[in-house]
Amino acid sequence: MLFPKVAVPLLLMLAACGSSSRPGASSPAPQAQEPRAAVSITVPPPIARPTGNIPRALQASIETLARNFDGRAGIAVRAVDEGWTVEAGGRQRLPQQSVSKLWVAITVLDQRDQGKVRLDQPITVLPTDLTLFHQPIAYLVAKTGRFDTTVGGLLTRALTQSDNTANDRLLTLVGGPEAVRRMIAAKRLGDIRFGPGERMLQAGTAGLVWQPAFAIGNGFEIARSRLSPEARAAALDRYVADPPDGAAPLAIADAISRVARGELLSETSTRILLDTMGASITGRARLRAAIPAGWKIAHKTGTGQDLGGRNAGFNDVGLLTAPDGRRYALAVMIGDTRRPIRERQMLIQNVAATVASYAGSHPGSAFASTIAN
Repeated sequence: MLFPKVAVPLLLMLAACGSSSRPGASSPAPQAQEPRAAVSITVPPPIARPTGNIPRALQASIETLARNFDGRAGIAVRAVDEGWTVEAGGRQRLPQQSVSKLWVAITVLDQRDQGKVRLDQPITVLPTDLTLFHQPIAYLVAKTGRFDTTVGGLLTRALTQSDNTANDRLLTLVGGPEAVRRMIAAKRLGDIRFGPGERMLQAGTAGLVWQPAFAIGNGFEIARSRLSPEARAAALDRYVADPPDGAAPLAIADAISRVARGELLSETSTRILLDTMGASITGRARLRAAIPAGWKIAHKTGTGQDLGGRNAGFNDVGLLTAPDGRRYALAVMIGDTRRPIRERQMLIQNVAATVASYAGSHPGSAFASTIAN
């Protein structure tokens, strides 16, 4: 594996990111201790990437997976070191949901690289910072009316637990949605939108306008339940048609590939990001479930709201590293479907399994030798 482990603050084992299973403020108390991240091994320099030799059999397999899924889905696979890309529906803009936490994390680390932010910088989370759905940090805030932590602690919670409040507090720190959008534009990440933050995004998707009372208890769920089915369906239709957090799977896979090559962040920040993503505890039945022994994964999931069996946004994106060191950036996004969760999980797993099978049938001995030398 090209990426050695980094001592990254890893907190708690909590449930996977998903609107139908997101614990609220009653979740068990997470551990409050957050050790500082450290890096000891350098990132290898980028290597030359051939642009041809697209694996046609893999392309055909990916197209078949997308075509056979009953719903709107997009898949993109980019070989980080070999340079080829295969995709099916990868150019359409699909809801990201919590995948967008990745862009907040990159913005935080980019500001770290500029000397504007420190990961050991103290930061406080107050009741007014609470949002909705999956926010295990809310329990800690409720205990004393505040939770004192660090920027690095919030980054760990946002990426490994998909904690919405941790993410939105970081978003405030870096300068709000516009700061993230400026980062996306400055680094030329392509067709990736960043929405208004978790509160307004989820409220709007449900057909509501955000109110602070939604963050207290089941305030959001109660307000949502009072809407007519027609109003909720119309709001979901609007969201799916033009998601404010929409992104093309192809752009996401390319961005992850560029992260892996050290093109977006400093050496240390690259390590911190990938190792923290590697410690994620969400989406155990998605990409992670299909990678063979000896493979490594660094990933970020995203799950949108359900309405009458319909789901908008069921995703997993990340970096898969083969035992011989070859790396593949994957983005599997389901933008709109009525298929059950198990079928959605299986599409994502099948993509990972197909990529791993391709790599296994095309040994990377020459590539491994190049890296070793």
